[in-house]
Amino acid sequence: MAIYKRWRRGSWTRSSACATLSFLIVQEPRLCARSSNPTPVLCLSQVREYKVPSKRALGPILLIRLHKEPYSFFPENMWYCNTVRVTSPEGNTYCFPCYRWIQGYRTVELAESTAQTPCDDSHYLLQKHRREELVGDIEGRSPPSRAMGSGFLQTLAASLSRLQLGHVLKPFPNPGVLSCSPPCSNHQTPPPGIGVLFKGPVCVSPEYVTKHWQEDAFFGYQYLNGFNPVLIRKCTALPENFPVTQEMVAGSLGESTSLQEELQRGSIYIADYKLLEDIPTTKVNGHQQYIAAPLCLLHQKPSGEVVPLAIQHPGPDSPIFLPSDSEWLWTLAKTWVRNSEFHLHEVTSHLLRAHLLAEVFAVATQRQLPMCHPLYKLLIPHVRFSIHIDVLARTFLISPGGVFDRAIATGRRGLAVLLRKALENLTYRTLCLPDDIQERGVASLRNYYYRDDGLKIWAAIESPLGIQVLYGRKPCIRGLFCWDPANILSHTKLGLLIPEIRFQSSLVTTHMDALNSFSWKPLRHEPNRRTFSDFDASAFTTLPIPFQRPLGTYPDEHFTEHGPKQLMAAFQDRLAEISQEIEERNRSLSLSYNYMYPPNIENSTAI
Repeated sequence: MAIYKRWRRGSWTRSSACATLSFLIVQEPRLCARSSNPTPVLCLSQVREYKVPSKRALGPILLIRLHKEPYSFFPENMWYCNTVRVTSPEGNTYCFPCYRWIQGYRTVELAESTAQTPCDDSHYLLQKHRREELVGDIEGRSPPSRAMGSGFLQTLAASLSRLQLGHVLKPFPNPGVLSCSPPCSNHQTPPPGIGVLFKGPVCVSPEYVTKHWQEDAFFGYQYLNGFNPVLIRKCTALPENFPVTQEMVAGSLGESTSLQEELQRGSIYIADYKLLEDIPTTKVNGHQQYIAAPLCLLHQKPSGEVVPLAIQHPGPDSPIFLPSDSEWLWTLAKTWVRNSEFHLHEVTSHLLRAHLLAEVFAVATQRQLPMCHPLYKLLIPHVRFSIHIDVLARTFLISPGGVFDRAIATGRRGLAVLLRKALENLTYRTLCLPDDIQERGVASLRNYYYRDDGLKIWAAIESPLGIQVLYGRKPCIRGLFCWDPANILSHTKLGLLIPEIRFQSSLVTTHMDALNSFSWKPLRHEPNRRTFSDFDASAFTTLPIPFQRPLGTYPDEHFTEHGPKQLMAAFQDRLAEISQEIEERNRSLSLSYNYMYPPNIENSTAI
């Protein structure tokens, strides 16, 4: 008689269960081994070993089935299973990843962990398992909509084109097992000191912001290394609606040069907030809110500092503000720009690109790729909790009466308009960091640490853990997407898309950390000369505002083969090298830049 040893592990918080488990090891329908006695368990938050007898050796094991059944009078509850390992009498070990909650009394079928495309599944049982998993028979997921397409990239494309804002903004009807604190009350307490407004990894200290926030150099620095460093672009010719003259900026440029000369030299940059034009606003605490859509002209000085030259706030008079204006007039003009930066960042860079796109990637991955697929194994760490966190956002942040309605100038209605405009302007080139850098003309911009560190992270993600290396051969494209041959995506384009997904799904933490440099109270007056002239420093008051897995962390063992493990180790080694390079660079900086420091980057959109 052959004895198969089985180890099973459930190691999630509160992953205990009161149930009866039995096992079936499958090689062929007529060649299998079943555990003789169902095993009652009261706690599965640990590794347990079972022995499964068989009258004969089974050979290579294809599948296993876990049967969860009632136990005595105990009520049913969920159980989180990590993996199941089976050791054959010959000493071979087979790993069967699960990594899911098993809810209800049911049978769960698991395939062996070796990465396989449909072209590799020669056995009809594995082919059947792949089909059933994708339609939800195994995991209990809803079958994918036919309108979403039958392939991974078709699902991505269809999800983007069908990203209906009504669904995006609709509260989640039943959070189920999600446990959250209720929304904050309207009770206001005096704001704490600025030194205690921020928790977590702080890259720009509150003390530094308090000391330097009015300086033009720090204002310009934030375009390079602040919370939204993807807006600045080179300006080779002034827009027609931004009539800045040489006389206006002569004092800022100095006598040795001119505006035209600097334009030709390539040291003039611009930030355009036109997406904010005609965005409706709401009332907060009974006060009407306002949003500007400014234009900001910037100059990189020979010293490397980036400073603002002129700011225009479009309106009836379209006033242009200059550094030569009175101190508080110029300060308020810059503050309106920072206010616009906040709205643009929160909706476009954060909500759309870091959350909603990550959700699209998560849905496509889990609907169209079975767990044994190499692409699933590669992407699943980068979509962990993406759907969960977006459910919470729909429930508490962007729901009717949520945070956006109660505290943000756009409110929920303005958010929908801005989100729609941002989606219409989104392209794949903007998601590809190297292409975005070239398109904005900022490849030669000095002291642009977001670009420098980001390109290193991008290169590390792209290689060696790229899709072409994981397969070790030309991938089965038809197996990847199930497309008609006429619509097959090229191997090269696939290699470009995968880094985009992994990069965009991992940088949400950098957005959150960077808010340390922006914590000013929203403004309540429309930007014009009259309201600006009545302004003084009293208008500025401060606004108080686990599951972390840093980039390159893979506690869930989806890849078990030696080749992918070597590639993951090489990826982790490269991230460690990048970390050392950043640390070395920061030693020579008066203001360290750590937003792209690998230990500070989340593996997925999990916050």
